[in-house]
Amino acid sequence: MVYIFVGAAGMVGALLRYYIGIFTGDLWNHTFPLGTFLANMIGSFTLGLLTTYLFRIKKLQPMLATAIGTGLIGSFTTFSTFSVETVNLLSHSHFFMALLYLVGSASGGLIMSWAGYKIGTDKFTQYKQKGA
Repeated sequence: MVYIFVGAAGMVGALLRYYIGIFTGDLWNHTFPLGTFLANMIGSFTLGLLTTYLFRIKKLQPMLATAIGTGLIGSFTTFSTFSVETVNLLSHSHFFMALLYLVGSASGGLIMSWAGYKIGTDKFTQYKQKGA
């Protein structure tokens, strides 16, 4: 049954990423792959937050937590698209943009994950102090 939940959540995550790509493509007419960058930053923050707060307070069924973490967020974020877009930037001689994308994605993803982790840890501490 967990496979069905992960698959369904994965479909939702992939569609959300697709819509971000469409939305940013309509607004952003530049070489920098903003859609994938935003999806990866949002996903990094969200997974950091969820794993340190929501999943730890045990208010979700383990199957649902797996579906959200692996299915939804796992398919929303994308390392493979990031890799292909970086290679594409390099192959079109957009060296500075490729470097910016590479460094921005790696450091930004870590910073966003840390921010989600920090907020989630603080919320979990508050939750425990309330005696829940």
